Amino acid sequence: MKILVDADGCPVKDIILKIAKKYHIKVVMVKNICHELHDDYAEIITVDQGRDVADITLINHTEKGDIVITQDYGVAAMALAKNAHAIHQNGWAYTDENIDELLMKRHMGQEIRRKHKKYTKIPKRTKEDDLQFERFLIHYLDENILKIRGHQDEI
Repeated sequence: MKILVDADGCPVKDIILKIAKKYHIKVVMVKNICHELHDDYAEIITVDQGRDVADITLINHTEKGDIVITQDYGVAAMALAKNAHAIHQNGWAYTDENIDELLMKRHMGQEIRRKHKKYTKIPKRTKEDDLQFERFLIHYLDENILKIRGHQDEI
């Protein structure tokens, strides 16, 4: 089991690393060449700049039982399809029960923006957002780590 991070623009990389070290979980961060990232604990995979290159690379490294942290609903859907866990950077889990609705909302939002050329501002991330993510990830690992690590025996 490992944690894979869609690292381009991910605001919680430091939190992920802190928690992964505590739980002795390998971390793989995938980023494109436009982003600077160095860490002694995580494996950093750097890919060319291009549409979905980092996303596809991340999914290609994902295995059953891994945890993928991403804000991209499409990446989350692909992770779930590989029987991996998917977590949003705001501290909630993507599931088989919510992913279809999330993908539909994303599609509808894209259509509205394209049609009306209206773009909403994304609220600035707060310290409370980071705390919520940290609490969620710790709770998620505490609740699921035995099940997640148990998947390794099946592989």
